Amino acid sequence: MPPAHHALTVRLPPALTDTALAAALATAAELWWPGERSPRLWTETVPAPAGSDAAARRRAAEARRPVAPGHRLRAVLLRYADGHAPEAVLTADAAALDAHSLRIVARVLLGEVPPDAVTPHGGPLPPDLRVDEETRRLAAALALTAGRYTGAASVRVAVPVPARDRPPYALGALDGYAVFTADLSPGRTVADLLTTEPLVPAEGEEPPALGLVAAEEPLALGLAPAGEPPAVGLVGGDGDGPVTLPTGPDGLPVPAHQVEGVRQQLLSRPLNTPLRELDPLSASESTEQLMLGATRKPPASLTLRVDEAFAAQAAARPDAPALTAGPATLSYAELNGRAEDFADGLYAHGVRPGDLVGLCLPRGADLVAVVLGVLKADAVYVPLDPEHPADRRERTAKDAGVRLTVEDPAVLTGHPPRPAAERRQAGAPAYVIHTSGSTGRPKGVLVPHAGVTALVDAVRDDFGLSPDDTWTCFHSAAFDFSVWEIWGALLTGGRLVLVDHWTSRSPEDFHALLVRERVSVLSQTPSAFTQLAAADRTGGDLSALRLVVLGGEPLDTRPLLGWFDRHPEDRCRLVNMYGITETTVHVTAATVTRREALAGSRSVGRPLPGWSVRVLDAYGRPVPPGALGEIHVGGAGVALGYLNRPALTAERFVPDPLDPAGRLYRSGDLGRLLPDGTLEHLGRIDDQVKVRGFRIEPGEIRHVLLEDPAVSAAAVTVTGGGGGDAAAVRIDAYVVPAPGAGEDAGPVRERAARLLPPHMVPATVTVLPALPLTANGKLDPARLPPPGARRAPAAPPRETAPATAPAGVLAAIWRDVLGVEEIGPDDDFWDLGGNSLYAIRIGTLARERGLPGIPLRQLYLTPTLGALSEALAREA
Repeated sequence: MPPAHHALTVRLPPALTDTALAAALATAAELWWPGERSPRLWTETVPAPAGSDAAARRRAAEARRPVAPGHRLRAVLLRYADGHAPEAVLTADAAALDAHSLRIVARVLLGEVPPDAVTPHGGPLPPDLRVDEETRRLAAALALTAGRYTGAASVRVAVPVPARDRPPYALGALDGYAVFTADLSPGRTVADLLTTEPLVPAEGEEPPALGLVAAEEPLALGLAPAGEPPAVGLVGGDGDGPVTLPTGPDGLPVPAHQVEGVRQQLLSRPLNTPLRELDPLSASESTEQLMLGATRKPPASLTLRVDEAFAAQAAARPDAPALTAGPATLSYAELNGRAEDFADGLYAHGVRPGDLVGLCLPRGADLVAVVLGVLKADAVYVPLDPEHPADRRERTAKDAGVRLTVEDPAVLTGHPPRPAAERRQAGAPAYVIHTSGSTGRPKGVLVPHAGVTALVDAVRDDFGLSPDDTWTCFHSAAFDFSVWEIWGALLTGGRLVLVDHWTSRSPEDFHALLVRERVSVLSQTPSAFTQLAAADRTGGDLSALRLVVLGGEPLDTRPLLGWFDRHPEDRCRLVNMYGITETTVHVTAATVTRREALAGSRSVGRPLPGWSVRVLDAYGRPVPPGALGEIHVGGAGVALGYLNRPALTAERFVPDPLDPAGRLYRSGDLGRLLPDGTLEHLGRIDDQVKVRGFRIEPGEIRHVLLEDPAVSAAAVTVTGGGGGDAAAVRIDAYVVPAPGAGEDAGPVRERAARLLPPHMVPATVTVLPALPLTANGKLDPARLPPPGARRAPAAPPRETAPATAPAGVLAAIWRDVLGVEEIGPDDDFWDLGGNSLYAIRIGTLARERGLPGIPLRQLYLTPTLGALSEALAREA
């Protein structure tokens, strides 16, 4: 961006007195700018030699200091303790005097040019766009280096250029800048970049934030060694002299030595070299970046199977409680015995080592026992969520090629013991969990035993996991968060409490369970935890809770402040864990404190012992420090690959540049590795979209919305643009008000407009009582309503209950929550866009307005307004 001011340091002859210099300045100013405030000469003594670091810092400070408002020029005379020739630092407002004019002023003050030879010029002059090769190369190097840091495919650089046909000794803001726009998209070459022509900026166009500056060197007049001519050259200040990179603490957003390295590559590489082959990082810097996220000492249990680790716990503490489901609790010995029976039954049904077994069971004691039985039978379990549609379960089972699907554990009981056999090693698969695919076909991820046992051992000491802990299994077995919950408890001797379907859908009931069972270790997705935290404001005592693990989706830390008010971090530790199914649940961990919540931190911490992270570009190279790139994960948790998908496995599981024998998983997540080795997770790479030519990250807009104290949750969608109609692209936001905040979206959008550039401001902000979630507790974008108020389907007029009657009160609640304008007795809650979170909101409002509470189960049984009203009337 063109500078706000120019500065020039001038070495003065010792014979030039302060009085003579001040008189020359006053005479010239009165001639050039009559009637204006005349600049004065300030004289300062620097208590250090002219060649010292202290003197250099003082000159730099004076050069950076802007001109006072209402002044064109400031002059400061510096005299040094060693009697060295004094120096004047001249600083000019760039809107009044360009760099060329400032050097003319210096000549006048030194007596080389008479003041009346100088003519102030008031109007702009057209720029001279003839840029020399070196300037073009430096601008290209700066653009390419900056592009590698930001990931931008197009980078604009401001290049200072002189005014064309400038009159001699013309004074004013006559020079300007041109815009060098570097196209860094795939396929571009060195030749393409170096033949880019700078252009005059369009009228009203924002100047680039990135730019070169005119070279600034001391100007010495009248002093020269004997036998040499006086140094009167105007180096870099005439507007047509050389340019350079800006200096100073805020001058350059990328390291200057990396720009110079790229400049050298542009100078030495053939013109047909693809730009992707130019790298700002040296070989040593690349290695340093790779090592930054390298694994710490791996856990010792890489050779241990899950069932073997459980058997060790059962042998050590056979009578200790292992599993609680409803009113029943199984000891470790009882759970182990039941799992052995199921393993015998699996063998009787033809299951052999390595076979895949589908499990379609609700969360309960039998689910965990059958999972353990599958592992004891040396088979591989494939969870099929009973809540998923039947056709989806069928497709998943078919994709996996399961030998048997267990829907009723009773068929596995009463069989003779299976023959003893040597089991496969810990590197063999333990389970296959399917994740969604871009093609609509779920991908089965093969995860070995060693990944699970390594995960538990990696955090055992840091998290203080012990037999004294009580955990919950809140999540579906088809969501890999359940792997962490089940084996985190059972492989450390703790007790696991199974949370049934209806309790998991009611934050109040779940909170009551946590209190009743004195749960000490809780795992939640951030979206689900937001609902639980709301229930906690009026719930019972959670004094037993000492550790909360949040994972499964990005965490917004600001809404956690209320939780910390009730549960100080020295009593209940809160940990944000980033992870992926393909890397065994968790990869990194970051303890979140009030400080991180206040800062809105996006850090997900450092890799777990045995795991590693790399942030690489599209060509597998480490990105520069702090730059954006794709997160790659290596180490103990990397899965075996995708089931029956060799091509996809080869594409996503790639060699580790630090260890050719190792593999990295390409996550598809955008991240930034900070100098201290912590990782910031910034959303999905494929979330990037273009709006009117600008590349944006919806996650950035969402982050701004969540910084608003009136917002507790937010989502952002980008829609339209079909058929190439870019004007139809629009950004819509959805927000959930914070407790006590109003439901007016206007202030939220107004605040966002103050913090975001115009092309990123949402067209609408829709207020919702809660964001729709998937069965795994993640945001479900497909179930977000259309932006703005929703309407019920058109229907003929019908009788409505009085507003004060129970049915009328309930109808008003439905209108408020669902955003519909008309509700009739036959309208179905789910058809109107209802979901489990809306159901929670309806139950809360019903109690507030004098009606009985509405359990989620009741809405499933009586989903229409009329039927629900009748059910409530019977309870009254």
